[in-house]
Amino acid sequence: MALVDPHGGGPLAPLLLEGEARAAELGRAAALPRLPVTSREKGDLMMLGIGGFTPLDGFMTHADWQGVCDRMTLASGLFWPIPITLSTTAANAATIAVGDEAALVDADDGSILATLRVTEKYAIDKAHECASVFKTTDVAHPGVALVMAQGEVNLAGPVKVLSTGGFPEKYGDLYKTPMQTRALFESLGWSRIAAFQTRNPMHRSHEHLAKIAIEVSDGVLVHSLLGALKPGDIPAEVRTRAIGALTANYFVGNTVVQAGYPLDMRYAGPREALLHALFRQNYGCSHQILGRDHAGVGSYYGPFDAHRIFDAIPKGALQTQPLRIGIAFWCYRCGGMATGRTCPHDEADRLQVSGTQLRKWLSQGSEVPPEFSRPEVLEILRAYYTTLESPAAAVSARGSTG
Repeated sequence: MALVDPHGGGPLAPLLLEGEARAAELGRAAALPRLPVTSREKGDLMMLGIGGFTPLDGFMTHADWQGVCDRMTLASGLFWPIPITLSTTAANAATIAVGDEAALVDADDGSILATLRVTEKYAIDKAHECASVFKTTDVAHPGVALVMAQGEVNLAGPVKVLSTGGFPEKYGDLYKTPMQTRALFESLGWSRIAAFQTRNPMHRSHEHLAKIAIEVSDGVLVHSLLGALKPGDIPAEVRTRAIGALTANYFVGNTVVQAGYPLDMRYAGPREALLHALFRQNYGCSHQILGRDHAGVGSYYGPFDAHRIFDAIPKGALQTQPLRIGIAFWCYRCGGMATGRTCPHDEADRLQVSGTQLRKWLSQGSEVPPEFSRPEVLEILRAYYTTLESPAAAVSARGSTG
């Protein structure tokens, strides 16, 4: 069987220039007006560059933004669940006319990331976007806070991406493009691949979900977010080493591929679950594993809201399908990991495995039950927490396991 098609049904559409074309565009970009981009926008640019956001050719127009917010479709009618937009200040926008080009630069170091040809300038109702995408306008929500803090004007238009953002240099072979994962899956003879989304080290509950998926697929892509997180989340370089230790010691060989992707978390819960499935389709995955509170934060979303939203989108909107799995826990009477569909015992016999609780114990130097996490994983995580000046400060009371 063949891999799923890229989103939209056409070929992958990476926007990253290479070789002489990149050098020539960088030369042109040096003379263009410079617009700084946020960390979130940089991650979106990197995904556009590698084809992770196929078939987008740049940042969305007002009609696209409105359609995505209200109907989860672009102006063309193509399914898309979260706006991919670029904002700037009114002062910056006033210096660039529609039809002009600008160099998009990293706000931290000033390096040129891409060029943008501006096709439209528009303002948005930020509260409407937040209510649509995050189901809240509470600025304590990290995703809402980013939208409310962004510039007053959105700029739409196609981009030419000129940078990989330092991700390949920092993460080496862990950083894989959609073309690379597709080629790897084909070399392994896989066509039914389940993606496991993680921004945290994998504890016993995550391990259980991945192994369930392996039973019904050719293999699992453990796909780790490499972009920016909220305070208290464990850095990608630590997390991916812990995942590597887990898969090396507790998974059958050639059943797991670990890779990373360059986005920041939006913490959009159900809508982000849909975006994850969309770009995992571009990476070649036929299924997206959905556990408890996928891509959630705090108590903004119900534990199975991300499961239900897949039933609310039109049939055929995505080729990548949800693999819904209930809340996993350790059952002392069963003597192992289970879910409510496989364990008949009551709450008194169960240990809920939570990433938030695990981070709390680690920050306090407390013992962690073996039912919670594998010893090889704990060794790596404990070493990380000892490097923090104030480990307790690293724990986010608003964390979740998505």
